Amino acid sequence: MNASPRFDGKLVIIGFGSIARASLPLIGHHLGIDRDRITIVTPDAIPGIGPETFGRPILHALDRATYRPILTPLLAPGDFLLNLATGVSSADLIRLAQARGAGYLDTGLDAWDEDWDVPGMTAAERSNYALREQIRPLRGKGGPTAVVTHGANPGLVNHFVKQALLDLAAELLPGTTPPARRRDWALLAQNLGVSTLHIAEQDNQAVAAPVTEEFGNTWSVDGFVAESRQPAELGWGSHERSMPRDGHGHRHGCRASIYLERPGASVRARSWSPASGPYHGFLITHGESVSLADYFTLRDRDGVLYRPTVHYVYRPCDAALASLHDMAGRNWAPPARQRILFDEITTGADTLGVLLAGHGRNAYWYGSRLTIAAARAAAPYNNATTLQVAAGVVSGMLWALAHPGRGLVEPEDMDHGEVLAAAAPYLGEIIGVYTDWTPLSGRGELFREEMITDDPWQFRNVRVD
Repeated sequence: MNASPRFDGKLVIIGFGSIARASLPLIGHHLGIDRDRITIVTPDAIPGIGPETFGRPILHALDRATYRPILTPLLAPGDFLLNLATGVSSADLIRLAQARGAGYLDTGLDAWDEDWDVPGMTAAERSNYALREQIRPLRGKGGPTAVVTHGANPGLVNHFVKQALLDLAAELLPGTTPPARRRDWALLAQNLGVSTLHIAEQDNQAVAAPVTEEFGNTWSVDGFVAESRQPAELGWGSHERSMPRDGHGHRHGCRASIYLERPGASVRARSWSPASGPYHGFLITHGESVSLADYFTLRDRDGVLYRPTVHYVYRPCDAALASLHDMAGRNWAPPARQRILFDEITTGADTLGVLLAGHGRNAYWYGSRLTIAAARAAAPYNNATTLQVAAGVVSGMLWALAHPGRGLVEPEDMDHGEVLAAAAPYLGEIIGVYTDWTPLSGRGELFREEMITDDPWQFRNVRVD
């Protein structure tokens, strides 16, 4: 994908939040698409800039009853449906796009808002695992390319993992042939000794004045609130010795992950990134925790031979952190007011990457460090976080257009080098760093009884009780 693919169709975008606004200038730059070929379907718009700036707006909320009548006339073969909304069923939109002959991309799987409000709904039913199982029957059926879960994370981080594995192989297993198939990638991770894989993100973008009486965040408040209230989830590694006291497996599907009977924003975990070194973050559910664990699973007739533990450890910006604590104090009631932080950010960066651990060099972090200054210089309508997500959106779109007819694909099914090359201009500094830190580092005798000292990367050591 050396040059941008040709796109002569129409682009239909669902949602006009911070990510749509961030992505549209990049899409226009790469595809040369004029506003007459763009339709934006949204119930509302960000104050100060409306969807009419970028295309034809249709101000209407989508639900199970309205999505077909509204979207069907807008989509024809060769068009593209970009789903950047919350509270909209990914499965239903994928099926519609496929039926209409249109390409598709989203940044995360979701369900209709009304599907989250069913009395008696279990934690398992509210999980990203359940959302992924809804679309798995669509795999292998061909049709227009539909890329799911492709923003920054999930999305770019899935590709970071493969590049990090190649970096490790060059260090620890020189002469290794780059894998060509899924099983080869899993064998490489196993041979390297990778037992644990963190999506490790620290957002230290800062504002001059405190954010009070509203939920402040550097990306979608609705999206962050929704995933914070879902149960914590993690891919469950073959090296783990004991199930968490509040942990449960699934009874159907790939069974690569587990969930905890607690909201993700109430569970903290230890990790490391070059932003500050060791840190505590929240074990927020994300699609990559499931898909990466599934992708890197090796099985035989007797069961699982190898799988790494995979989860997200998120340290949001200070404003979002304070807002999250306020929401928890209200028994997780969603905020009445919200604000996406853009112009008021004065300094800082979003450091987003993957930490591969348990191998011969202990741990290796690979990813993007994007400052607010670099983000503003690279593209309009962005902060560091939204530009990382927009980089995932545009690189995923370019890949989908360059590879038509692939049907439903997850990030792991795509060529990681091709995608990262397209995203790189928007990711700031891309770095790989080794560290000797483990979850036991700096923990003295006070915590000795809680530790499993002969295997630092047991989830019991990673979790903060």
